[in-house]
Amino acid sequence: MSRPVRPSRFWETLAVVIVKPLSWLLVKKDWRHGERLPRAGGVIIVANHLSWVDPLLVSHFLYNNGRWPVILAKAGLFRVPFLGAAVRGLLAIPVERGSDEAIRSLKAAEGRLADGAAVFFYPEGTCTRDPALWPMVGKTGAARLALESGAPVIPVAHWGAQDVLPYGEKKPRLFPRKTFRVSVGRPVDLSGYAGRSPHADVLREATADIMAAITAQLAELRGGKAPETPYDPAGR
Repeated sequence: MSRPVRPSRFWETLAVVIVKPLSWLLVKKDWRHGERLPRAGGVIIVANHLSWVDPLLVSHFLYNNGRWPVILAKAGLFRVPFLGAAVRGLLAIPVERGSDEAIRSLKAAEGRLADGAAVFFYPEGTCTRDPALWPMVGKTGAARLALESGAPVIPVAHWGAQDVLPYGEKKPRLFPRKTFRVSVGRPVDLSGYAGRSPHADVLREATADIMAAITAQLAELRGGKAPETPYDPAGR
């Protein structure tokens, strides 16, 4: 079994010293089913996206459960002084959105999976625009990577980050202290796509299965019923 991929001791220590205390300060924790995360080997972790603060909070959860998240991040971050060096040091993979360069990002992610990394995707590509904050229709990158690599896909749902920093706001709401809930689902069953060419229809179907798994976990966390049809910002 592959050894989990981690950054250098310097970058890991720096991130942990900053992120863990900040995470504990921001929210109370309700963490569920961390034992479902494979402790080693290449794995694709997919999650819903609610707030600009949830990458920090989800990453803390993953780290405490034995996995370093290799995040696909906007390429613009890599061009910011110091921040660019930091995200590289933390093993993030740059993504040029709306470009053929996005294929290179998936190739880089496939290489990391082969090395035993836990690659962390937000399949929606951005924070949800659903009025009730349910997951939207996903983009096909995670499905393509899963079908081409054979790596397991683990759905992770979370709730509460939007109460700390709602999408579009710059000032966090620190008091009263909010609760961040996160739950890990069982691997998404993509066996029905084995041997099929990853053309557009197949990728859309597999993506829908992935988003349904995330949504089911979120419904359990929220104690509510998700809409039958996910919100599509493109209006398709």
